[in-house]
Amino acid sequence: MQEKRSGWIISGNNMRLLQKNYAEKSDEELMSLLVRSEQAAFDELYRRYAKPLLNFFFRMLGGEREKAEDFLHDLFLKIIEKPESFDRSRRFNTWFYNIAANMVKNEYRNAEIRRRHEQFLGNIQSETEELNSESIDKQQFENCLQNEIAKLDAETKILFNLRFREEMSVKQIAETLEIPEGTVKSRLHHLAKNLAKKLSIFKLELN
Repeated sequence: MQEKRSGWIISGNNMRLLQKNYAEKSDEELMSLLVRSEQAAFDELYRRYAKPLLNFFFRMLGGEREKAEDFLHDLFLKIIEKPESFDRSRRFNTWFYNIAANMVKNEYRNAEIRRRHEQFLGNIQSETEELNSESIDKQQFENCLQNEIAKLDAETKILFNLRFREEMSVKQIAETLEIPEGTVKSRLHHLAKNLAKKLSIFKLELN
């Protein structure tokens, strides 16, 4: 069985070779190999990052699975087409998430996408009717939280997701968004304070 991705053929033999020779290499080493057109290096990067980046796009694009998959495809296509654009002074994961974040920010300039995102977040309100009381409380909290997040600007939404969904450190976020760590801390403090105030009924604590 073979899978074709952007003009490259990935076979079962290729995948076994990848697992044997590439799994222990760092992201940065894999990018160096990709510059030399080594297909297995790309396959390993895809294995590591496809699922978390798909989830990131899914959350940031209002739960539109097909659009999230399109963004994921475009993101990986960027490193296939121009692997030499990788900034070797940075860690791969923060560089890669920076590209993803910029793609999302560009998309949020489209008012229609924003409308669909907010509509999706509103629709999940009706999903708690048959849950037990504990589950209802958790779902109600998530609904209220998502409604508050929907009101944020694109950059603050990205900040929230990187910190509380992707669980990045302040340093990683600073590298990803290319802003000082102090700025990240200040924005996170302001964000957490505002969310805790708006969701005080749930005794929200964000760290």
